[in-house]
Amino acid sequence: MAEATLRATRRQILSFRRRGSHLDDRLPSGPDSLRRAAWAGLADSMPRAALLSLHARVNSVEPTTWEDPSLVQVWGPRFSAYVVARRDMAVFTLGRMPASGNRRQVAEDTVTRLADFLGDRQMTYREAAKAMGVSPNSLRYATLTGRVVLRWEGSGKPIIRVVNSPRMSEQEARRELVRRYLHVFGPANAESFSQWAGVTAKQAQATFADLRAELTSVVTPMGIRLILTEDHPALTAEPEPTAAVRLLPSGDTFYLLQGADRELLIADEERRSELWTSRVWPGAVLIDGEVVGTWRRNKGNVTISTWRSLSKRECEAVEAEASSFPLQERRIALSWD
Repeated sequence: MAEATLRATRRQILSFRRRGSHLDDRLPSGPDSLRRAAWAGLADSMPRAALLSLHARVNSVEPTTWEDPSLVQVWGPRFSAYVVARRDMAVFTLGRMPASGNRRQVAEDTVTRLADFLGDRQMTYREAAKAMGVSPNSLRYATLTGRVVLRWEGSGKPIIRVVNSPRMSEQEARRELVRRYLHVFGPANAESFSQWAGVTAKQAQATFADLRAELTSVVTPMGIRLILTEDHPALTAEPEPTAAVRLLPSGDTFYLLQGADRELLIADEERRSELWTSRVWPGAVLIDGEVVGTWRRNKGNVTISTWRSLSKRECEAVEAEASSFPLQERRIALSWD
């Protein structure tokens, strides 16, 4: 890669990330759109978070859309529950498998034992672990083989089953995971990818080096970062105005950030501490391309807390967005904090 001459402003970067996440305009309904919405996976550690992330990106999402045959739940980046496109399962699991070392050996040994025990059955991972005489959390390592899928209803313990080995090679899965990350979170670097994916710095750096012919350096407010060369026009395009209002759930891809990327999104340190708390994160209120507050939900009760005064139009748009949530609790009661 040549010395960075390309420059990108905060406004350009946030616009690029919103468009990469399909947050400015919702996609039409259908499996292709669900896959595009989950291009970097959708965190699902909070009950129905992935469903609400889909709702923020795709039209006509229903309470059962997370069960669409084109989607699957896995232990994805950082071993958190994720919803991903079924055809992309290997990217988010096998793509994190170390090339060698103890963690790789543990993953292979664990999935072999799990497959021998479960066969064609499925059960909660706690039940399986108890019967196998191991720690429940140790079974998460088996996900790195691409052979473990989940079903989590939002309460209770995830049900697991073992599937056939993916057809994608480990090397291609690793490369594709970085491509997905850069397309949605870029401009970025190996360090930020390592934090997001939960892989070692050495593994992240090796994969970035493997992709160097596809990457372009960019001068950003966070320093020198990288993008996919094919994304150059999208990054440097003049940002288009957006009037979109989105209530992004806890852990949504748009603000699943660390370090300097958090500072880029929200300059005020006090506000950052309100969004990225030490415990369960609240959701983010996104208006006109900026995060302007937080929200929390208790079943059908939604509480909004904003960092600035909203216009009547904005208040009505927030209320409409909340009332359209595709939840089993069809009646949404909204309050302002």
